[in-house]
Amino acid sequence: VQLQASGGGLVQAGGSLRLSCAASGRTFSSYVMAWFRQAPGKEREFVASISRSGISISYGDSVRGRFTISINNAKNTLYLQMNSLKPEDTAVYYCAAAPGMFVSRAKYDYWGQGTQVTVSS
Repeated sequence: VQLQASGGGLVQAGGSLRLSCAASGRTFSSYVMAWFRQAPGKEREFVASISRSGISISYGDSVRGRFTISINNAKNTLYLQMNSLKPEDTAVYYCAAAPGMFVSRAKYDYWGQGTQVTVSS
């Protein structure tokens, strides 16, 4: 069971990035997929989650209206389109999988390795 996140990098404030998370090793047909992030010295924060059908979506308050989560079940890949990036979005971004639409990181069973996003001012 593996989640592989990619797509991070350095971008200027106001710019955009798209993160990807490839799932392999088993079929996550019943799992909700999510993104979390962790800035230095801070706790891991919920960013967004999406059901496998794509019908149920949830966003954290700090990213709502700027970030868009999506999923391609045929490719078993999760995405996070990040627009209007701010320096405070700088963090390591993790993808994760859970059996329900949870905000708490403790509910997530599987985690990717993380990808660094740095937003310069």
